[in-house]
Amino acid sequence: MGKSKTTKFKRPQFNVAGLPVNAAKEAGAEEEDHEDDGPAAELLEKLQSPSADVREFACASISRVVQQSQTIPGFLQRDAVRRLGPMLLDSSLAVRETATGALRNLSACGGQEVCEDMVKHDVMTPLTALLRECCAGFDSAVVAVKDQNNAVEDVATEAVNLLWNLCESSSQALSVFNKSGLLDMVVQCLERHPHNTELAISAAHCLHTVTEDNPELLCSINAAVLGTLENVLLSSQPGMAHTLLRTLAAGALWNMKGSLPAARQAQALNAVVATLSKCLDFDAGVLIPELRRAEEVRYRSAAPATKVEGQAAEELAEEMDEEEAPKMRKNGKSAKVDNDFSDFLPRDKEELREATALLTAQQTSLEIIVNMCCSDDPSDDEWEEESSSDESDMGPDGLCDGVSNLMSPLCLSAEIQGALINHNIPEKVLKKTGFPRQEAIDVCHQNSSWRGMTKRMHRIQSRALTCLHSILSTMDAESLGGAAALQEAAQHLSSLVFGAAEIPKDEEFLEAVISAMRSLLQMIASKNIPQCMTPQQLMSLSEAATCCEVVSVRVNAVAILGITGSTLAKEKGTAETLQMIGNALLHVATKDANLVVNGEALDALFDVFADGEEAETAAKNINLLPTLKALQPVFKAKIRKEGRGKYSAQQLCVLDNIKINLRRFVGYLEKVVKK
Repeated sequence: MGKSKTTKFKRPQFNVAGLPVNAAKEAGAEEEDHEDDGPAAELLEKLQSPSADVREFACASISRVVQQSQTIPGFLQRDAVRRLGPMLLDSSLAVRETATGALRNLSACGGQEVCEDMVKHDVMTPLTALLRECCAGFDSAVVAVKDQNNAVEDVATEAVNLLWNLCESSSQALSVFNKSGLLDMVVQCLERHPHNTELAISAAHCLHTVTEDNPELLCSINAAVLGTLENVLLSSQPGMAHTLLRTLAAGALWNMKGSLPAARQAQALNAVVATLSKCLDFDAGVLIPELRRAEEVRYRSAAPATKVEGQAAEELAEEMDEEEAPKMRKNGKSAKVDNDFSDFLPRDKEELREATALLTAQQTSLEIIVNMCCSDDPSDDEWEEESSSDESDMGPDGLCDGVSNLMSPLCLSAEIQGALINHNIPEKVLKKTGFPRQEAIDVCHQNSSWRGMTKRMHRIQSRALTCLHSILSTMDAESLGGAAALQEAAQHLSSLVFGAAEIPKDEEFLEAVISAMRSLLQMIASKNIPQCMTPQQLMSLSEAATCCEVVSVRVNAVAILGITGSTLAKEKGTAETLQMIGNALLHVATKDANLVVNGEALDALFDVFADGEEAETAAKNINLLPTLKALQPVFKAKIRKEGRGKYSAQQLCVLDNIKINLRRFVGYLEKVVKK
């Protein structure tokens, strides 16, 4: 159905793992395993203890237990949120920190439904009060002891992470955020960046989340907020934590672009893109082995006690499933990045922290670029207005042109496109689409605490491919370097898909690479540039896609067949290949369970067999006309029976257009037969 609309990234989920172990010295006798005997009642009862150490231990234990999602209902049934809420304002800073961590883990492990329940039980009121007190204590003359000041910032870090979780999952939490002055408090936490990077990164994550698609909040953005973000962008501290911080600030500033004075928008855009460009300059394939070797050297020279501690921590990390532990509290300290076991390990595991910060920053950068490319998309209403089943929309070739208008290439504003090109973003994104370096994969597999880096490197590749798709969908061929650059990119994508003995089956990768390939082949075809995929590769790609459960993979594979087939139809001696493509498309049009995929296959058939002697020969050989005539009433009935409850209004508009085009195309084929 033509070029597909690019997909805007919502702020990604950043998963982190953790195990709180704190304040148990005086409660050691109570550390027996509670999981088997329903620990909720006993632990919640201990929250009322007059001993701060017992209260702290209870909170830390709850933090640990709720990481097992099956225990969460027991806590919720016993009103855990209302009972933990007052602990956020406990007289003991340690209790405040562990209580906030317990609620943070509850929100992370419970998901959206639990977050909404927490907001319903008014967790935002004590959380707001806690953050207000923390911010007042940052620079208070009363807080003179360094350790105590650090404790206040530690509590604030937990609180901001809890706030981030809630606002990410609950629209009601976001509404409270907008109305309660929480923006100023989060910005105050961000301002601590020169000396507390951990707190600042948590605040930047939160700010990046709450500013996305939140016009109510953007109305209250003032010069102080923008100034803080710009100060972070202009900071020059070394290290990957600061790279991540600047990247998140760039994302938040991009979300706020509509609040910027017109005179400063160009400067801010350039600063945002420059930040993303610098982040993408780092080569994780080189840096991760270097960081791992540096860690190994330091580890070998460490004291024996540290080695034992490190080994125990790594064994613990190996037991945990890093993909299942979202944004949680760890060892009394908040986590910064997803899939990171660094806080399980000795506190000086700085190399692993650097690696995780780098990969998080690069993934975030790519997602921001995708959103930048989607920023000029028409609204859904505009799309629906452009699509119509009215037959007065018939184009000169007798086919309804609503589909081609609906899916026409999108255009970036000159300012955004210029900034992306000036900072070499397309080239840097293309470079990130390659498979991770084998050396980096190998060194990560050699150590249990580093194994999560492998999945993160592969995820960056998929994000880069999605980003490339967005760039190709919104820029013209000349801006991207012309025919030679496009052919080189096509060869690169083909090598990713066909370089191994069989096509990779990972759905995230397949979805990303096939969407990028579709956009690129469509651009190449529009410029009459020779394509590089052989018929055999086409068929293997189609076969692999047919087996994939992701609808967009099947849709894009069918579209690629259509793009290639319509190009081949203009050449001599291609009838046999066109027959192969036609049969594959007919199979999808009649057998796929999804109407959108059926429609895409029909649309591709219209393109391939619309004109030319080779197409006419192939159409006769595969009995295209009788097959489509038989399919007409079936397709129409499926739209009527399945469409209304199963597909969106936009999808139904497109399917309605295809239904009309199918009737017109059958009429065209009948005329061809009568020649």
